[in-house]
Amino acid sequence: MTSAAEQRAVAQERAAQGAHPEAVVYGARRATPPTVSARPGTPTPLGARFRVGPDAVAGTNFALWAAGAEAVQLCLFDERGRETRVRLTELTHEIWHGFVPGVMPGQRYGFRVDGRWDPWIGARWNPAKLLLDPYARAVDGEFSLPPEVYGHVRDWPEQQVADTVRDDRDSAPYVPKGVVVHDDDDWSDDHRPKTPWADSVIYELHVRGFTRLHPGIPEKLRGTYAGLAHPAAIEHLTALGVTAVELLPVHQFAHEDHLLRRGLTNYWGYNSIGYFAPHAAYAASGTTGQQVGEFKRMVRALHEAGIEVILDVVYNHTAEAGELGPTLSLKGIDNRGYYRLQNDARRYADYTGCGNTLHVVQPQVLRLITDSLRYWVTEMGVDGFRFDLAAALARSMHDVDMLSPFLAVIAQDPVLRRVKLIAEPWDIGSGGYQVGAFPPLWTEWNDRYRDAVRDFWRGALPDVRDLGYRLSGSSDLYAWGGRRPYASVNFITAHDGFTLRDLVSYESKHNEANGEGNRDGTNDNRAWNCGAEGETDKERVRSLRRRQLRNLLTTLLLSTGVPMLVAGDELGRTQRGNNNAYCQDNEVSWLDWTLLEDPGWRALFHLTSRLIALRHRHPVLRRRAFFSGRAHSADGLRDLAWFTARGEEMTEGDWYAPAATLGMYLSGRDIPGRDEQGAPILDDSFLAVLHTGDRPASFVLPGPPWAESYEVVVDTSREEQEEAPGVVHTAGTSVMVAERSVMLLRVIG
Repeated sequence: MTSAAEQRAVAQERAAQGAHPEAVVYGARRATPPTVSARPGTPTPLGARFRVGPDAVAGTNFALWAAGAEAVQLCLFDERGRETRVRLTELTHEIWHGFVPGVMPGQRYGFRVDGRWDPWIGARWNPAKLLLDPYARAVDGEFSLPPEVYGHVRDWPEQQVADTVRDDRDSAPYVPKGVVVHDDDDWSDDHRPKTPWADSVIYELHVRGFTRLHPGIPEKLRGTYAGLAHPAAIEHLTALGVTAVELLPVHQFAHEDHLLRRGLTNYWGYNSIGYFAPHAAYAASGTTGQQVGEFKRMVRALHEAGIEVILDVVYNHTAEAGELGPTLSLKGIDNRGYYRLQNDARRYADYTGCGNTLHVVQPQVLRLITDSLRYWVTEMGVDGFRFDLAAALARSMHDVDMLSPFLAVIAQDPVLRRVKLIAEPWDIGSGGYQVGAFPPLWTEWNDRYRDAVRDFWRGALPDVRDLGYRLSGSSDLYAWGGRRPYASVNFITAHDGFTLRDLVSYESKHNEANGEGNRDGTNDNRAWNCGAEGETDKERVRSLRRRQLRNLLTTLLLSTGVPMLVAGDELGRTQRGNNNAYCQDNEVSWLDWTLLEDPGWRALFHLTSRLIALRHRHPVLRRRAFFSGRAHSADGLRDLAWFTARGEEMTEGDWYAPAATLGMYLSGRDIPGRDEQGAPILDDSFLAVLHTGDRPASFVLPGPPWAESYEVVVDTSREEQEEAPGVVHTAGTSVMVAERSVMLLRVIG
């Protein structure tokens, strides 16, 4: 077996001899494009900025950080794709820059960056590859992945050294271009909802999937930002009562080669390549800058409806993958500067499972991310971010570090520290699971909540200790450093995994449509199919599944913390058992609005809406401080108490045993804090009885001091919930709780 040094010598020798029959120098294939001169310009701001100079000359300033590069050319493209090159000769603090008179908004452009080609030390400069500006505010064109877009010879016969042989074929015809955008919108007419964390209800949705089949949205607007801004879309959100939409990635992204070869695409969009550009395919108005205005109009429309906009962002990796991936942007600008490399610098450090990891410790990479975040807040109007694989961003040199540069910069930034920040608190690297570890200012996806609630309702929870913590705000995870219950984003489902309906309809994943032999997607679903795998005509099974959906949604919306729903779960949306539908841009993933025509699914929507409204009305259900569990008055009433089916308070031993029935008492008399007028916050008290047994159970209602009597508010054993006052029961008596159901009772007296 040859050594790495021998492989390197062979590759360099072959590259020097021409590398590949088709890997010829750009100029040998066609004439060199015409060139024009640039004025010096300025090194800031980075990217392309249209302006009118002091001499009244209009044009665009271009600036690109490319440390180690030997030359940078700006490439301008006309409507026919003809290229004009501009050599940027000014270099300030590793930033190449120049002002080009006459370049107006709508101009398409890219960069070619020249330098050393030596992948063995991480140097992958190749001027034959047209590169997307990392700061491009709009992108025009689709990414395709023919051999020409790879910096190396992809089909080199000796694959073990393929990534070291440079491919000099021109990639310009096959890659999208950045677009010069000029927008001086100051957002003075916008009114951000600024919903407090404790009052938030998040709704995770996909711009295209939510709108693609909506019958109330005009056909030409479906699948777009304009479609989500349409009154028909917003009407559903306001009727449901959610306070924020969390949009699956809308940064410009690219599709992976392995998906394109199978005739599929990356539907979810977790493959970013442009951190300032709204994904062009979601625009109805055009892709040469119009997508920016369309996105802003969507944000304004949602704000007018009282709904915040949170972006799911992917700063942990890019679409350029590993050493065998394409050269689209950062890899060709400064590979060693933008990406984490292994000690063998030819290889990438991969904490994301996607081939590469951004080198966030590097100041210019950190600047790229924070500039992007501030841009989306200040110029695009968004209200917060959910960070995909946030633990990868929190790594210093290797280990996850809660004092890392990324977290430190966010904490002191005057713009970013004021918006909603949600961490997906893990990555796939060693020590990457960090649930409960992020600092104040941050909320986190709480997967321990998801797992405990799923296990309880499928009858697989060995004891109820963990469930008690999850229902009451997860104080064991978040009661430190001044954090509050709303640090926990409670969810049962997310885009990644089963839908809620599939969670009660399938026990195994069914991902064959993804073309990966059903190997993709998690096997740890914690699901129960209620007696039949998949769709069935058995009414007993169908009825039980709908009840389980009501149980899960009721549990979520009564829990302390911030609830997150997934679009369509309130309608019984199914992905036919696919728990990894990242590549299914079709009816598998799109929200089926005809479900509202079914009385059963319509009733599920009404229950969800009613529960959200109940949550908004009652501060005891959205506490801003953790429960103490201690008595705050002479009668011994506590802010939180737990009861067995016998109506007795749970003992230490009860927590360490399995239980099919659990009572949770929430006192409205002991809510910390004061309202806006400075008055104490008082509310009704509630008793929630959760019963996962397969037979009805008798539950003794606790007597004084807890209550004199109780009124039934919600009973998930019923398909339809009455809006009128419910049945009243005297404290100390028994009520029958139906099998597998939740009963919520309001305390009287």
